[in-house]
Amino acid sequence: MLTALYVPANRPDRFAKAVAAGPDVVVFDLEDAVPVDDKAGARGWAVAWIAANAHGPVEVRVNAPGTPWIEDDLAAVAAVPSVRIRLPKVESAADVRAVLEKVPSARITALIESPLGLEKAFEIATADPRVVAVALGEADLSSALGVDGPAGLAWARGRLVSASRAAGLGAPMMSVFPRVNDDEGLRASCLEGRALGFVGRTAIHPRQLATIVECFTPTPGQIAEAEALLAAVEKAGVADGGVIVLADGRMVDPAMVGRAREVTTLMREIELRS
Repeated sequence: MLTALYVPANRPDRFAKAVAAGPDVVVFDLEDAVPVDDKAGARGWAVAWIAANAHGPVEVRVNAPGTPWIEDDLAAVAAVPSVRIRLPKVESAADVRAVLEKVPSARITALIESPLGLEKAFEIATADPRVVAVALGEADLSSALGVDGPAGLAWARGRLVSASRAAGLGAPMMSVFPRVNDDEGLRASCLEGRALGFVGRTAIHPRQLATIVECFTPTPGQIAEAEALLAAVEKAGVADGGVIVLADGRMVDPAMVGRAREVTTLMREIELRS
């Protein structure tokens, strides 16, 4: 999964457009994008639309644990079979488990947005098998840490990637890029994230999707190198557990083989979605 796209749940006029934009998952936002007076209506619109339009994977970002609105959010989304809940401001495994007690069929994407949540990232990622992803909420986290820009977030981003991988969840997606019209800034930020181990990004506008896909798609050179490496391993008959030396003198170990398989698998997924 390379792309997710937020749509405010109080804007039903945008729901079909968000799906038509072609993200891998549409995130119906009941939290930051929705004023307090609109939250009840937003719940109804989102759940009704999801029930009537099975167009592919969706998530619902509910309000944060401890807020006055989360109980009503959970009661509403519980009606959606196998709902994916994007849970903001998670600071402990207990936050995740409390939601799953209310909605046992849910799958959880846990948003980590505070220093405490970051310190407990692995605990959160392994809280329950129904946690399918972890992600950063970078605006809140930057403010809490007192940092600015990608350099200040590099450590936090790396920590999240490590926690996600260690938990067996794979590479996480990046947080949103808030400057909608800054295509070059988005591109540079995506490439920074890719270098840290992220795969894909959440968007706040459809125009960002194409750049995200472009940046996280393996290059032709990377694909050719991965395919050649896997072909050499297969020819040598060592599967993933041995070490071979290629014709150009490079030693190939199981870690390199695993990375090559990730590249080819990601490329197949991209080809299927196009």
